[in-house]
Amino acid sequence: MPRFLLRRLLVVVPTTFAAIPLLFVLFFLLPGDPARTIAGGDLDNVDPDVLARVEERYGLDDPVPVQFARYWERTVQWDLGESYTTRRPVNEIVGDRLANTVRLAFWAVVLEVVVGVGAGVVSSVWRRSRTDRATTLLTAAAAAIPVFVLGYLLKWAFAIYPATHAWPDWLRLRSQGLGPDTWALFVLPTGEQWRYVVLPAVTLALTSAALLARITRSSMLDVLRADFVRTARAKGLSERRVVFGHALPNALLPVVTIVGLDLGALIGSAVMTETVFSWPGVGSEIARSVARRDMPVLLGLTIVVVLAYQLLNLVVDVSYGRLDPRVRVRARR
Repeated sequence: MPRFLLRRLLVVVPTTFAAIPLLFVLFFLLPGDPARTIAGGDLDNVDPDVLARVEERYGLDDPVPVQFARYWERTVQWDLGESYTTRRPVNEIVGDRLANTVRLAFWAVVLEVVVGVGAGVVSSVWRRSRTDRATTLLTAAAAAIPVFVLGYLLKWAFAIYPATHAWPDWLRLRSQGLGPDTWALFVLPTGEQWRYVVLPAVTLALTSAALLARITRSSMLDVLRADFVRTARAKGLSERRVVFGHALPNALLPVVTIVGLDLGALIGSAVMTETVFSWPGVGSEIARSVARRDMPVLLGLTIVVVLAYQLLNLVVDVSYGRLDPRVRVRARR
C-alpha cells in the first residue's frame, strides 16, 4: 500500500502542473479586455493614459508567453498574485472562500450519504414493493429538478413563507449569506449558524443523493444475489446482520467512488447553489471573477479546485484497499 500511495501521489503533481497552462490559455480566450475592465468597466471612452498605466501595473502589456512565465514562477512558490479589482492577495481570498465551501460541501456529502445510501438500501431490501417504487419516483424527481430551481423553492418554503406567516422562530431557516460564521471543530455549526447551512446543503446534496440511491440499490441487488449472502442466510444469521454486516460493506465500492468524486465536484461546481443563497464560497467567487475578468483570483481558485479533486481521488483509491482486500493484493504486484 505505501508503494501504491507513492505512485498515486506522483500522478497528482504532473496532473496539477499540466492544468496550469491550460487554464492560463483558456483565460485569454474569454471575451473582453481585463485591462479595460479594471480601468473603466469595458467602457469605450476609457482614458488611454489610465489604460496604459493599468496594463503596466499588472504586466498586461507584455506578450502572453512572458505573462505565463511570470505567473508560473509565482505559482510554484504558491504566490497566486493579487486581485485586479480588490487588490487583496489571492492567497487570502482562497483561504476565506475555500473554508466556507469545504464546510458547505462537507454537510452536503453527509446528507448525500445518509439519504442516498439509506434510500438505496431500503429500496433494494424491499425490492418491487411500494417503498421501492416510491423511492424510485422521488429520486427521479430529485435528479430532474435543476439546482437553481430547487434552491429557490426551498428558500420560499422554509425561509420566506415561514417568515411572512409568523411561524415559530425555530422553524425559520435563513436563505441568504453565511450567518454569524461560528463553527466548532471547523465544520460543526454552533448557535444560529445551522439555520444558514441547512438550505444550501440540502440543495447541493439532493441531486447527488438521488444518483447515489440508484447506484446503491443496483450494487446491493447484485451483492444480495451473491453466494456468500446465501451462505450467511443458510447459517441462520439475522436479516439485519446479513444486510449491514455482509452485503452493504461489499456494495460500497461504487458508492465510495461517487462520494469521493462528488466531494471534489461540490467544491468546484457549487456556483449555482452559492449564488442562489449568497454563500461566500469558491463557486460564487469564481462566478464573480469570470464577470470581472479577474485572472489571478480565477486561476488561483481553479488551481485549488484541481488540487482538491486530485487529493480526494487519492483518498478514494486508498479507501478501496480498506474495503476490498483484492485491491491491496493488486497494489503489491
